[in-house]
Amino acid sequence: MKTVGIIGGIGPESTIEYYRQIIASYRQLQQDGSYPSIFINSIDVKKLLDLIGRNELTAVTEYLLGAAQKLADAGADFGVLAANTPHLVFDELNRRSPIRLISIVETACEAAKAMGLKHLGLFGTRFTMQGRFYQDVFAREGIALSIPPLDEQSYIHDKYLSELIHGIVLPETRERFLRIVERLQELHGMQGLILGGTELPLILRDVTYKGIPFLDTTKLHVKRIVAQIFSSSPPRPAPLILSASQNEGRE
Repeated sequence: MKTVGIIGGIGPESTIEYYRQIIASYRQLQQDGSYPSIFINSIDVKKLLDLIGRNELTAVTEYLLGAAQKLADAGADFGVLAANTPHLVFDELNRRSPIRLISIVETACEAAKAMGLKHLGLFGTRFTMQGRFYQDVFAREGIALSIPPLDEQSYIHDKYLSELIHGIVLPETRERFLRIVERLQELHGMQGLILGGTELPLILRDVTYKGIPFLDTTKLHVKRIVAQIFSSSPPRPAPLILSASQNEGRE
């Protein structure tokens, strides 16, 4: 069986959910009393969000690459980002990572496709809702995504960072979120809602709301992670890093 490496702390509450859910899902499949091998590298969510807020995406990639390298050095066979927002740089990060990374966005897209959904709403941080990384992956499968109006995006983003990321779940915030779901469905006729923030299931635990299915990206990601733990496919070899002199010889 494989060892999973989790780049966590982004945020801490969802990292706890990842650990809890991986253990539970693993034990449903492996009922011999054993537990999976997991490494967690808990990084600084404030540093990460500050870099993203300043649009310093190269620095974001380097920060996450360093975190992935630590997991590889510890012996992880593959890795995941326990958050949606850092997938802003997933393609470049995965290309350079010493271990294979499993995308939460691609995993969510596979689930939506399997459900036959063609138009979804998207909740998350402002960076996730306004970024292209969800839109581009889903568009390749012919799935349209709609996001709330700017004022409601701001509300979701602010509550995400001021409450959910700290484990604060307030009933009035939940009620406002559900009103935004209703309005988004009225405006765009969406067939489901992507919970594109790993803390969102803390407050929107429903499987559906008024017939609108919620795609819990954390739960979907965990299912894919556990499948990979049991997979027999070989891990990715470490990328070849050439010295300056070797690069000169190739030019």
